[in-house]
Amino acid sequence: MNRPEAAGAARPALPRLAGPGRAARAGVRLALAAAGAGLLALVVVTPLDLRSQASLALATFALGLAAARSASPAFLVVLSTAATARYFWWRVTSTVALEPSLDGVLGLVLLAAELYAGAMLLLAYGQSIAPLPRAPAPLPPDRSRWPTVDVFIPTYDEPLEVVRGTVLAARALDWPRGRLRVHLLDDGRRPAFRAFAAEAGVAYLTRDENAHAKAGNLNHALALTSGELVAVFDCDHVPARSFLADTAGGFLEDPGLALVQTPHEFYSPDPFTRNLGLPASVPAEHELFYGVIQRGLDTWNASFFCGSCALLRRAALADVGGIAVETVTEDAHTALKMHRRGWRSAYLDLPRAAGLSTESLSAHVGQRIRWARGMAQLFRIDNPLLGPGLRPGQRLSYLAAMLHFFSGVPRLVFLTVPLAYLLFGRHVFNALPLAALAYGLPHLVHSTAASARLHGRFRHSFWSEVYETALACYLAVPTTVALLAPAAGRFNVTAKGGRIEAPYFDAAIAWPYLALAGLNGAALVAGGWRLWTSAGDWDALAINLAWVLHNLVVLAACLGAACERRQVRASPRVPARLPAVLSVAGHAPVACEAVDLSRGGLRLEMPWRAGGLPARARAAVALAAPDGALPGPPLPAFVVADEGAWVRLRFAPLDLARESELVRAMFSRPEPWLDVRRALRPERPIATLARIAARGAAGVGRMLSLTARAALRPTPTPLAAGSRT
Repeated sequence: MNRPEAAGAARPALPRLAGPGRAARAGVRLALAAAGAGLLALVVVTPLDLRSQASLALATFALGLAAARSASPAFLVVLSTAATARYFWWRVTSTVALEPSLDGVLGLVLLAAELYAGAMLLLAYGQSIAPLPRAPAPLPPDRSRWPTVDVFIPTYDEPLEVVRGTVLAARALDWPRGRLRVHLLDDGRRPAFRAFAAEAGVAYLTRDENAHAKAGNLNHALALTSGELVAVFDCDHVPARSFLADTAGGFLEDPGLALVQTPHEFYSPDPFTRNLGLPASVPAEHELFYGVIQRGLDTWNASFFCGSCALLRRAALADVGGIAVETVTEDAHTALKMHRRGWRSAYLDLPRAAGLSTESLSAHVGQRIRWARGMAQLFRIDNPLLGPGLRPGQRLSYLAAMLHFFSGVPRLVFLTVPLAYLLFGRHVFNALPLAALAYGLPHLVHSTAASARLHGRFRHSFWSEVYETALACYLAVPTTVALLAPAAGRFNVTAKGGRIEAPYFDAAIAWPYLALAGLNGAALVAGGWRLWTSAGDWDALAINLAWVLHNLVVLAACLGAACERRQVRASPRVPARLPAVLSVAGHAPVACEAVDLSRGGLRLEMPWRAGGLPARARAAVALAAPDGALPGPPLPAFVVADEGAWVRLRFAPLDLARESELVRAMFSRPEPWLDVRRALRPERPIATLARIAARGAAGVGRMLSLTARAALRPTPTPLAAGSRT
């Protein structure tokens, strides 16, 4: 198989420096960079007394505040890097106790956790400082030149109702019919799926065994198909009609392009958003990766395959032996192999598909455990720092993605270190408390400000701590085991399509949060008593008390996320603004507007009219097509409620043609996923911390209420396997 270098130049090479003027400018830039690095090193290592360090800290605060709105993000990153480097220089040279003692060992453990966090901060800056804006590459007017595409929809044990919408939407992709083939890859070997594929007119592929799980399923399909490009969608990720039209053009422009990845958006809220009752302006957990980091990785030609919502070149897959099977994160590993072979990737930051979030916090944790174990396996058996084929930016980008999942142990350290002093009087930090503030506060404040500026609307400050804390106890062991024994563990499928029938507190997943909250609460009481009785250094007590109070705020939010809310609707609603016509027996047809849709029903905004519609009255609603085509066949329904300005309908059973029409109206347009992005708002860090505290306090209240209710009257199994209709 030809490697991309042999396929022709995909992008023009950088021009060589020519002439004395170009060489002089390059020399000036190099000299300025060297001078800047030297100045930064001087700022980092210059010793100061406590008063002078405090004055320097205040000066940097004033400088950062003045530049927060007007300066470029790069300036804030440089300021943060200087403050962080100075803090760690001071930590290593002035606070490490060399004599063997319990305090010294605990201090080294804390320093190791801090160094991990500092390294991740700098790697995040490298990923986020220059995100690459990328627009869809145009396709030629002659459709006969468009590449042939195989669409793969792998499934194992998901309900058919989850899969139907994805298959029907894939069938409706805007692509020449003779150049598109949709394949349902059923590793569950279920007759109902075979029958549905035949009814829908798509190919049905299965195999006799399940070796290598999803990766094996995809490789089996690759061996039986021949399209030039391969689109992969998880069985719950429903593509918009324009997915291929937006992503395929780059493969014609760039013969060395192996992959175009698009964001994963979700039309159901994740457990944090739903259980904590967060507004649409607060970004969900996935938004940082798809809104900022993947665009930054694209700058370094390091954006990687995320397992779904992606288009890949078959030749590139063949060049690396197909989808990687050595780890359970087959997607990222496949991209790493392609990058090692010289292929290029692209990230197109246009949401063109949406899927189901995990229904519960326990399912969310289980999914992240698989990701973490796979990244740890990848770090062990195909470390990006070693081996051929990668550029420095790619090596560091992959390293950051892998190290992110090692945050469990450092996060547990941060959650427990202040307990050593408040409960047992151990001095973990070998320095004066005021010196720790003078050096540590600039690092914390400037890193928060720079991250807020870089991440903008896609990650609000302190939420990362909530997400990492919720996972910490569950990631520490799997990542360690995967490092020691990469072959241990197995692929687990993330459950989709269930419904929480009744609210409950998931004590089985929340017990680590309860234990850590109890320990931090005990430390808060003990420290408060010592402060009240003057039985200790007031400054050390105050710092550690503030630390455990922060821990308790974060842990309370985790407890709130473990309070599962009842899902009232059987299927999530997708926002819409589509012209519609409602027909009810005995009433004249009414032109109206559909304002949200689900697989089970819809809500219509009605013009003013007299009289009401009886509940359970038979009705039919015709929806305007999102692409401007004529409406399809009317959808039979029943009136649920007539609320004057609004009418709610439940769909009657739909045949395949009408179900396809509903899927086209719901998912073929990208506007709902773009609207999710537009709803996000820039943050204010202090307000964000206050929001987390308020949501956490409310969550603890719900936890106590649900626990008391369960003790008085046990509830049935809350997560019912059901369909998303």
